[in-house]
Amino acid sequence: MKRFFNTRETVVTDSLDGLLRSSMGRHLCRLDGYPEIKVVLRRERDPSRVAVVSGGGCGHEPAHAGFVGEGMLDAAVCGSIFASPGVDAILAGILAVTGEAGCLLVIKSYTGDRLNFALAAEQARGMGLAVETVVVGDDTALPDARYPRGLAGTVLVQKVAGHAARSGASLAEVARQARDAAKQLASIGLSLTDCCAYDPHGTTRLADDEGELGLGIHGEPGARRINVAGADVLMQQAADTLETALPLSGGARYALLLNMLGAVPPIEQTLLLESFSRTTLAQKVDLVIGPAPMMTALDMNGFSLTLLALTNELRVALESPVEPRAWPGTACFAEPDVRPLPAMPETFPYPPSSQPQLEALIRVGAETLIANADSLNKLDAQIGDGDAGSTFAEAAREILAALPRLPLAVPKELCTTLGAVLARHAGGSSGVLLSIMLSAAGRSDKPWGQALVEGLDAMRRHGGANPGDRTMVDALVPALDAFAKGGSLGDAAGAARKGADATRSMGEARAGRASYVPGERLADVPDPGAEAIARMLEAMARSISQI
Repeated sequence: MKRFFNTRETVVTDSLDGLLRSSMGRHLCRLDGYPEIKVVLRRERDPSRVAVVSGGGCGHEPAHAGFVGEGMLDAAVCGSIFASPGVDAILAGILAVTGEAGCLLVIKSYTGDRLNFALAAEQARGMGLAVETVVVGDDTALPDARYPRGLAGTVLVQKVAGHAARSGASLAEVARQARDAAKQLASIGLSLTDCCAYDPHGTTRLADDEGELGLGIHGEPGARRINVAGADVLMQQAADTLETALPLSGGARYALLLNMLGAVPPIEQTLLLESFSRTTLAQKVDLVIGPAPMMTALDMNGFSLTLLALTNELRVALESPVEPRAWPGTACFAEPDVRPLPAMPETFPYPPSSQPQLEALIRVGAETLIANADSLNKLDAQIGDGDAGSTFAEAAREILAALPRLPLAVPKELCTTLGAVLARHAGGSSGVLLSIMLSAAGRSDKPWGQALVEGLDAMRRHGGANPGDRTMVDALVPALDAFAKGGSLGDAAGAARKGADATRSMGEARAGRASYVPGERLADVPDPGAEAIARMLEAMARSISQI
């Protein structure tokens, strides 16, 4: 396990002070009680309003300190990693923000939190303060549990309570709204990994092909193990489990919180929301919050779904703007807004024409690139990001698909069309560069071979690569020079092979991703782009006698 921290003992205090220094913490301060008392407060608040206080163990960021601010929490009381804060820390937080209007404590349903917050509340009442509590237990994974766990639904209760307090409601009213919200919550978690709480020797309990459904936020085991599958399948399992556990009427409309547990990258976060849209449960959802990390579990690679049955009161509370930037806001859960595609250049502006020999050569070249995808990827993995072969294969498949529509008998039109096909469909820089070369060749008035050289010059100007820079240019330049001078396809293939082999001894790459790789890692590894060009031309040359 690799993490950024100094010592386990200072993880929380270092993180909280970093939050206070950050652009997200400009409105925050803390009590001077380190290391035992770790309480984050609003710098400014209206003392006539009910105070809303929450907290718990750290490791769930942005909960809870990240939700301190106008419209949500007035104070967050922070414990150590996955450990409830002590009674003194909770009492200090209450005393720091509570005035005559009183205070509501929003408590996650874990034994330590329930006991410590309850005792601190009793002590505060003994000092003459009005204190109410609401315990959130939204987990539906264990239906027979006496005390269901508090999961990401806690943040929604904090939002509802914060809105009521900002609106000037009494303590009794703030507590009522928070409790009503807590009763209407249901959550389920799913993860592909567990987490290690800063244990350098920590090991996972899950095999590579296993995940867990119905887990908590402290690395505790889930209700059951599941097989790793596609996102749609996993999301359906989570949604089905949640839907069967809903104690609410079938006609209820819901707000969905899609919460990330810590290690899901942004591209997969929004992908998971799209997967949820394909479930039957999605038909009951009116509002969506997220996807966003709200109640995380360190580096757990998973998500949780929380549903809140909507009333007009709860809808207004959820949609009201707040100060904390960790709150992502709400949106109507609807189909994506799709606009008409603007008129695009025609990919096939010329009528197709026949040239059997050329068609056969193109087919051989494309099939060679597809067949060599894996080996080229392995080469690229040594000096780049490992996708060169896939990129060339993708371009080759597009050209094969376009073969029936190509103007094969007219070289200028063929180059223009191939350039358009690659521009429209091919990925990666190599596809774009080859598109530039072919498009420029199609605009040239010179004979076929010389036109390709002109196209190559255009590609070099835009791409910035020259012979000796360790790119596919090292194979293309000698190959097209040989072809332009009247050489055969075999001559061009031989020149490309020499150029590609020469890249093995080039100790420095001056273009492309390999330019960021130390020279010693380049030794005796040919450039994948140059190698792709050489292999393609060699296969085409071998096939000439068979055409």
